Amino acid sequence: MNNWFKSGSPWIWMTAGSVSVALIAVLGLVALIAWRGLSFFWPADIYEFHFSDTERQTIIGEIYEREQIPVTRLSDAGADVSQIEGEFVTRYLVKIGNRELVPLDFTWILEPDVVSMDTPKDLVVLERARNGNFYGYLHDVLENGESVISSGDDIKVELRERMARALELRNEAEAISKGPIARINYELEQLRLDRRRLQLDNSYTEAAEAEIQAQEEALRAEYREIEQGLFAVRAESERDGVIMIDMRGEEVRMSMNMVLNATWANDMNLLQKWGYFFSQIGKFLTEDPRESNTEGGVFPAIFGTVFMVLLMSVIVTPFGVIAAIYLHEYAGKNSVTKLIRIAVINLAGVPSIVYGVFGLGFFVYMVGGTLDQIFYPESLPNPTFGTPGVLWSALTLAILTLPVVIVSTEEGLSRIPSAVREGSLALGATKAETIWRIILPMASPAIMTGLILAVARAAGEVAPLMLVGVVKSAPALPVDGNFPYLHLDRKFMHLGFHIYDVGFQSPNVEAARPLVYATSFLLITVIVGLNLTAIGVRNRLREKFRALEH
Repeated sequence: MNNWFKSGSPWIWMTAGSVSVALIAVLGLVALIAWRGLSFFWPADIYEFHFSDTERQTIIGEIYEREQIPVTRLSDAGADVSQIEGEFVTRYLVKIGNRELVPLDFTWILEPDVVSMDTPKDLVVLERARNGNFYGYLHDVLENGESVISSGDDIKVELRERMARALELRNEAEAISKGPIARINYELEQLRLDRRRLQLDNSYTEAAEAEIQAQEEALRAEYREIEQGLFAVRAESERDGVIMIDMRGEEVRMSMNMVLNATWANDMNLLQKWGYFFSQIGKFLTEDPRESNTEGGVFPAIFGTVFMVLLMSVIVTPFGVIAAIYLHEYAGKNSVTKLIRIAVINLAGVPSIVYGVFGLGFFVYMVGGTLDQIFYPESLPNPTFGTPGVLWSALTLAILTLPVVIVSTEEGLSRIPSAVREGSLALGATKAETIWRIILPMASPAIMTGLILAVARAAGEVAPLMLVGVVKSAPALPVDGNFPYLHLDRKFMHLGFHIYDVGFQSPNVEAARPLVYATSFLLITVIVGLNLTAIGVRNRLREKFRALEH
């Protein structure tokens, strides 16, 4: 046994066991998040609960949770437990939707209070643009207030056709609002700034004013024409309607342009459920959020996260590599260099919120405010760059991740044999040529390693972004069709902040909880995707320059 310990085998097994436990824990956590998040998109059965009491005779909804609670807990809460047998009782958390009719989305139901619990096949869930889901029975389809259903007609087919028509018109109206109308508003704002700029430069003349007014009048005339078309599309989308029977047994009429989808979950087979599952994931990835981010998709957050991380990578990589080259190849081995290295290492341990405060004070207020005074005085007092935006977020995270890139690059440079440098210099190359053509290519895998670590940290940071650019809802993406096409001054949405907002700032926490898991799993997927891409590039570079190491 003593020889076995001296051989080092126990420590090998201990290390392997620790790595295995850590790996299992990580994979288990990711699997849990994936299960709780992806199950949100699966079509759940819709139940119709019937009760014996007269206060609530019927409730329709989805079962979100089942749990066993002690009967004594109900007794302490003042509930009548005389008819309950046993020590525990089952209760259900049911999502009933229909926000315009009931005060809460969710209600608790005790199993002993339920007389019957059915899943009728004709129960339908309407996904709406406002007020969440509606649960009930489809009663009639309307056109201009008149029923279009006659005997023998399939009401489901009629609903789907008119719903598709209304959705197409709704998308057309949204495209007009985000396209031509947004462009005209942008150009009108630019003309206003041009007038202001001329006034500040003392070059404002009647001829210049007449030219600006002519352009504004032309844009307003175009706006009025497009607006009439937009009103016509909206009016056409409100032509159809639908009548539902809710859980009270009363008719509820709603416009078809508010209905996004209709699902008969109880009447679906397994193949249809899988199709619905993947279609909901597609909508989650490609649509804009609704209802204070508790409904709809997260595409603006995905775009903002990836765009900000890529911009940060473009900024941090050259600065980190240049700093590492200077420290390793040019700086002398003295106390000043040691002090700089210690400072770089210590910067990696500074809390991220401190970087956020620094970014707000230096980049936003100082640099951005100075840029506004020099280049955008016509916009003041409304700031252009003197306000949080995607550029300042990328710069703040670039400083935050700079120590990681510097240390990783310097480690890569130190592994390159000195004989390679001396051989290049002996052949007549300058030091700059040696670094550019020999050293940097050989150190590129280490540079990519630093970039991978930087991306992994930056993509998950939220605290500094809350100060320097991220918002709950961004009206426009940083990239659009208006010159200069790339708007680095705009605020943006971020998956990490989206998780915080939905999970802790939502007015409807229970409804938003599955969305928190789904967005968390998506953020993990985005980070893993970015890392795998960088790892692939690093491995290719490593294979390409492997021969130089020998």
